[in-house]
Amino acid sequence: MKKEQYYELLTSVDVMNTLNGGRTEPVVNIKKHDQFREMRVKVPGIDPETIQLEVNDNTVSVYYVRNFVSFEKEVQLPHTVYNQPQPYFIDVTNINAHVEGNELVIQLPFNRLAQGYHKNIPTQEE
Repeated sequence: MKKEQYYELLTSVDVMNTLNGGRTEPVVNIKKHDQFREMRVKVPGIDPETIQLEVNDNTVSVYYVRNFVSFEKEVQLPHTVYNQPQPYFIDVTNINAHVEGNELVIQLPFNRLAQGYHKNIPTQEE
């Protein structure tokens, strides 16, 4: 088999699950506090400072990028850890993250609607 055929074969299969024994499963723990939800993300073998966090509209995405070589070119392959729309009571504009030990800690603060919304609406004119 020629070298080009090997490269074609490698790129046509699920490379991350076959090279180096596959990939590790991320661990995501979510805990509710009084003022925010806390998400702790740990991916064995991945530096927590390289895990990326994005907010698009109301969806929070957590992912990391792995590099591998295909056809003598380095290719970046993103791996999604968490990708969920957030409920109305999460203040997505104030989400923040920091690293603690070997985990990425993400804080999802509650907004004023977390305590519920109440409004008395009269049905008759007074």
